[in-house]
Amino acid sequence: MPIGIFVGLATLDLVYDVDEFPAPNTKIAARTQQIFVGGPATNAAITFAHLGGQATLVTALGRHPLTQLVRQELQRFSIRLIDLYPEFDDLPALSSVAVDRRGRRNVVSANAERIVAPPAQVDLDLCRQASIVLVDGHSMQACQAWAEAAHTCGLPVVLDGGSWKDGTEALLGQLHTAICSADFLPPNCSGQQDLVRFIKNRGVANFAITHGAAPVDYFFGNDAGTVSVPRLPVIDTMGAGDIFHGAYCFFASSGMDFVPALEAAAKVASESCRFAGTRAWMKNTGR
Repeated sequence: MPIGIFVGLATLDLVYDVDEFPAPNTKIAARTQQIFVGGPATNAAITFAHLGGQATLVTALGRHPLTQLVRQELQRFSIRLIDLYPEFDDLPALSSVAVDRRGRRNVVSANAERIVAPPAQVDLDLCRQASIVLVDGHSMQACQAWAEAAHTCGLPVVLDGGSWKDGTEALLGQLHTAICSADFLPPNCSGQQDLVRFIKNRGVANFAITHGAAPVDYFFGNDAGTVSVPRLPVIDTMGAGDIFHGAYCFFASSGMDFVPALEAAAKVASESCRFAGTRAWMKNTGR
């Protein structure tokens, strides 16, 4: 069984289905409202566990009553929790997500920047047992500490690069794989060519850039190419990127090479977009 460690953000996502996004200074009624446990590392860990892996989530959660929703979701998927800040008693990270009839989304989020956790302590025994480690750049000090420990243990470290964050450059030297969105641009990089050169110069072996429904660009060694994303009816794209990362980690740690793992992950992420929310696809996609 692949063993994955996922370091980063856990959120509660308040999701509203709307006909159209509201204009400024207007009020609209939602067709439905739901609460999901989310965050890049968290959704990736849940995807990894659903596909058949054993997952540990390392995140700053705390003891506010709302965190019980997160804990219950992790228990449902048999995910081990390492809480970076168990004494934190303020609200956890919350997001408000509006999804329109075309599956597009608008997100307002309070991320983990306001949660200043104590220095992370790494479980080296767990690192030695694991197959792969993913970091999402939230709770950056913890991401750096776990990435460094994993690199020392010889584990592949994967970056979920949603956007450039302070401290990201220090992570790059520990990475085996970076899978980034098109919005991931380091300072002084103005486009994909600059980004590819920047990442390669820092010794990252495998690099991919996702573009939503468009093909995924990949680079490793002197090779480059694209992976097609299956064209399926889209109901909701929420969490698709996180699901892609979790699926990639599962397939890569199960023995697939870089490009086949990207292809398999793209199929899972596309399938998730046929259903509303971040979990409904699981009922129709077995392990």
